[in-house]
Order: sequence, then C-alpha cells, then structure tokens
Amino acid sequence: MKPDGAHPRRDEPHEAHPGRDGQDRAHSRRDAQHEIHPRPDAQRPDAQRPDAQRRGARHGAHPRRDAQLEDHSRRDTSLRRVGREARPFLRARTGVVLRLAGWSLLEFAQTFLGGFGVARALDDGFLAGRPATGLLWLAVAAVAVLPSVPAARGVFGRLADLVEPLRDGLVRRAVSRALSGALDRSGDVSTRSLSQVTHQSEIARDGWAGLVLTLRSFVFTVAGAVTGLLALSPALLLIVLPPLVLGSALFLGTLPPMAARQRDYLAADEAYAAHAGRLAASVRDIAAAGAAGRTVAESRALADTQLAASRSLARWSGVRVLALAVCGRFPPLLLLLGAPWLLRNGLTPGALVGALTYLTQALAPAVQALMTMLGTVGGRLVVVLDRFTDAPPPPAEDPPPSRDAAPPPRGTPVAELHEVSFAYGPGAHPVLDRLSLTVGAGEHLAVVGPSGSGKSTLAAVLAGTERPTGGAVRWRGRPVRPADATSVRVLLPQHAYVFSGSLRDNLRYLRPDARDREIAAMADALGLEALLSRLGSLDAAVEPDRLSQGERQLVALGRAYLAAPPLLILDEATSRLDPAAETRAELAFGALPGALVVVAHRLSSARRAGRILVMDGPRTQCGTPDELLRSCALYRDLAGLWEPEGTGEPEGAGEPEGAGEPGERHVAGEPEEPGGTVGIGRGKGRGIRSTPPPSPV
Repeated sequence: MKPDGAHPRRDEPHEAHPGRDGQDRAHSRRDAQHEIHPRPDAQRPDAQRPDAQRRGARHGAHPRRDAQLEDHSRRDTSLRRVGREARPFLRARTGVVLRLAGWSLLEFAQTFLGGFGVARALDDGFLAGRPATGLLWLAVAAVAVLPSVPAARGVFGRLADLVEPLRDGLVRRAVSRALSGALDRSGDVSTRSLSQVTHQSEIARDGWAGLVLTLRSFVFTVAGAVTGLLALSPALLLIVLPPLVLGSALFLGTLPPMAARQRDYLAADEAYAAHAGRLAASVRDIAAAGAAGRTVAESRALADTQLAASRSLARWSGVRVLALAVCGRFPPLLLLLGAPWLLRNGLTPGALVGALTYLTQALAPAVQALMTMLGTVGGRLVVVLDRFTDAPPPPAEDPPPSRDAAPPPRGTPVAELHEVSFAYGPGAHPVLDRLSLTVGAGEHLAVVGPSGSGKSTLAAVLAGTERPTGGAVRWRGRPVRPADATSVRVLLPQHAYVFSGSLRDNLRYLRPDARDREIAAMADALGLEALLSRLGSLDAAVEPDRLSQGERQLVALGRAYLAAPPLLILDEATSRLDPAAETRAELAFGALPGALVVVAHRLSSARRAGRILVMDGPRTQCGTPDELLRSCALYRDLAGLWEPEGTGEPEGAGEPEGAGEPGERHVAGEPEEPGGTVGIGRGKGRGIRSTPPPSPV
C-alpha cells in the first residue's frame, strides 16, 4: 500500500512547519485535516502528550504522585495492556470462539483414539493372539484421521471471523492516530501510522492467525493425549508431566525479555524508516549543504542500533531452544528409562507403546509448535499490538442531521464566536481572550497583524478544527458539530493537500459529482489553464512531488471553489502564488455567494476585503481599510511603506526582497504569539466589542 496511492488518503503526511501563536511546537494545519470530521479529544493540545505529562499539566507537579505513576507504568507491562484490550474484543466474539472450539473437538477425538487404539491393538489383539481384533483397533485409529479434512475447513472458516476484524480495527486505530496527529502534530505520527497500516497491522494479522491455530491445536491435542494417558495408566503422568512443566516454566521465563527485545527491534525499525523518509525528501538540501557525511553517520548509527536489537533477540532465542528440548525430548527419554519400573507395577506393553505414541506423535509436536509460535510470532505479536494501545480509538459516528430541522432564518450569520477564549495549555497565555465575532453571508473579511498575534488560531477556531477553552462557536446559528463541517466550511492552510491520482479526482475531492463544465468554469475563473495544459487533460496523473508549491495551492483552491461552501477560510492559502494569480483567485472567491475569511500575508489582499480585522495581542480593531488608516496606528504601521512622501493616498513603495508584490509588506507567516479579542458585527462599526479595550488611536 503506497502512502500516496490512487485512492485519496486523508491522513497524507505533510511537512511540519514552526508552530503559530506563540507555541514552540510543530502545528501544521493541512488541507486534509479540514476535509474530515476531527475528533474532539484530538483537538486538545495535550491529546498526544504522554499520560504523565498530561496529568502533570492538569494537576500540577507532584513528585510523590509522579513516582507512583512511574512505578505503575513499569508494572503495567505490554502483556497486561494488550490483555486489557483483548478481553472486550474476544467477549464480543464469543460465538466465533465457541464454533471454533466445536470444530476442534474432532482433533481431540483423533488424538485420543490414535494412542488408545494402538494400545488396545497390542494388548487385546496381537499380543493376545487375536490379530483381527488388533486390526480392528488399528482401523479405528486410522478412521479417526478422516474427519480432519472437514474439521480443517470449518476451523479456517471460523478463523477469518476472528482474524480479519482484528486487522480492520488496527488499521482504523492507525488512521485515527494519523488524523488526530494532523490536528496536534506532535511527533512524526504520519510515518509511524503509515508503518502501522502497511506493515505492523499485517504482522499482527498473520501472527494472530498463527497463534489462534497453534493454541487451538495445542489445547485440544494435549487434552486428548492427557485423557488417553489417564485411560491407559495414571502412573504415566508422574513421568511425563515433570519435564513438561519444567520446560514450560523455563520457556515462559524467557518471554518478558524476548518481548522487550522485540519492542527494541520494532522501535529501531520505525526510527530507521522515519529517518529514511526524511532523507528521501531532503536529498537536494543534503547535497547542497554538504551534509552527506553526517547523514551517512546518522544512518549507520540507526542501522547499528537495529542490528544490536536483532542480535540480542537471537541470544534469547537460544534459551528458547533449551526449553524446547526439555519439553519435547525429555518425556520420551524418561518414559523409556522408567519402563521397567512401570511394567513391574502393572503397566501393559500396549499401554507403554500407546504412551510413546502420545508423546512422539501428539504431545511433543504440539508443545514444540506452541513454543516456537510464542517465542517468535507470539512475542512479536504482543509488542506490535502494544504499539496500537496508545492510539485513539476510531471516532464515533456523529448522528446525521435531522431532516425535520428547520433551515436557519434569513440573515443568520454563517459563523459566530461568542466570548471565545483559547490557550495551548492550562498555564499558557491565552491566544484568544473572550473574542466575539460575527461573519455574515457573503462577507469578505481579512485578518492581518504581526507575527504571533493569533490569526491562524482564530482561523482554526472559526473552522472548528481547534476546540476553544471557553465560549461558544456556532455555524448558521447552531453549535459546531464535526458532522456539519464539510457542509458549512472549508479551511485551506498554507500547505496544500494533493494526492497521487488524476487531476479530476483531486479537484473533485470535496465535490465528487462536479461536472466537467463546472470544472472548466472554475479553471477559467482561477487561472488553472496553464496547469491543465501542461498536464494534458483532467484525467492526467498527478504526481505531487512534480508540482510546484504554487500549483499545489491552485489545485486546493480549485477544489474549494467547486465545493462553494457557505464559509471559506484561507489561512495564507495563496502565499505561494504571484500577486496577479492571488488577486485573480480572491476576486473569483469574492464573486461566490459564501462568506470569505482571508488570513492575509500581503496588504493588497487585505485592501480587497470589505472589512479588516487587525490583531495585535490584546489590542484589536476592525473596520474598512480607509477607517483603519485613520484610526489604527498598527495598521498605519503595517501599511506605512505604501505612502510615498508628499501624498496622502496609499501607493506602492517597495518591500523587502522575496516578500511578494511590489509595494507590499509581508506581515504574516512567522510563529504567532497570543492575541487579543474583538467582536465584529455586520456593517460599518456595528457590533465591535473588545476585551481588553481597543487601542486608543
């Protein structure tokens, strides 16, 4: 399974960029995260932090409690964690387990009759001078093998009902982890989740299937053999059971260290895979910086770590071989050594041969198969499953919107924030503080301000991808629900999401029923003709790595244009376009009936809006461009380079190199600090509220 396969992947990995709004963390807002239903608990900034850190953040530092938690974490082994997750899974499939056991009873009968038939054939038949009776008992033992074919068919039929749901659940967990990490962006969750979907889930599936088959066979084979030994002579168990118990104890003692070595090996494998993924995307930078030697050294160190873990695992496997020898080879040897004593105490020759049959043909193979499975696949299975236990479960389905729900009254705002506050942690300075904001249908609002003022956080809260720590967010007069997200808003971040597939599939990602004439009208409005001409047709294959950043943004903009949501939020979504292309795109979106909110990185983009929200920490102001030039010192400062000397009208006056359009000043794109609050109503100067008070200028 390729990460950028033909089918659109909504957990597509993207490159992280420095966090915004004063937080020193990677917080990549990606197009994919806004085209899914985000999980509420994944939106908490501490959702992906370790448990101890989350508890410390919520309740404060407590050394004694932290020590207790750490001790509990050490005692909470992988096997216990997996066991807690496995119990509800197996309880939900009790019927499947019982049907599997029913088919396995045939194997119990086959094992029992195999040794017992041989014993009776000798004692009651050949040794007693009745060969016909002996042949009859051998025939019974042979006929007992015949039901094994339908039994195997029944077992494998039930096995699928027990194995496939496990793999499906693990894949859902891995995808849920990736989507949750897309909102929080803590660690390299994309690479880890990709490894879990494509590799580790298959390891778990195959390992679980093998373990079920082996454990089932072991249980019913041992039950049949022990029953047969008891039927022949209880004294046989005094010789057979001690080496079995000793070997099993020795083997079980090796499981914890082997599981630890398996965990180390998988961790090293994931680290190397993540390192290789980063290298594949940075070959040019490595060559340009002359960092090849350092890169090779890092790769060699990771490979050596993986090799050391593999060798340690192999050493513990040697102990497992000793346990296998004790369980599989010692019982027949002890039985032969104790045969004279057994025969003197009433054991018949037929019973002795039958016991050897049980040991060599049933018990020894079953024990060896189980120990081999547990020592290799079983240990790996526990470690792999444990790596899924910290993944969030798949989100519950939201209830569908009621068909009887009345449409919002005419004039209802598309989005509202009421006294909304937001901070990236319990002790963090608030980014938004009691912010009230109203965005009406058809409005064009630009958000500007210096780096760190809270612009991107405002966009995320308005779009529902960040849950506010206080206040309420409403869409069309109703509280925000993830189920309503794709029908109300589209949020386009700076890093556009494009997947491998056709250009048509990429453009219709949010609206699969879009017709070709609508796509043609969109291409004409946004200026996609050059890209379409270069690719050849709408059905041409798109390779994301071969598109420029500007072309990726054009594809994402075209996707949003076709969707035509009631609320479109552009969070620097045109930052890689040239000024003319940006102007064309914003004018095209402005002609749509929906509301448009633009986090502007160029002042010319802000001047095209009907209203501008200026954010500067606790100081915020809102108004038209002309009003802000007269009343807002910060806005005059941001637009200061526009005013040539001796004129009162703002004109272009140049800007630093690489900032974009001549005469503009780049005001966004760096990490943001906590911002202030403002409320804006519809119309000039109405509904403006601010906490703290607005700037006096």
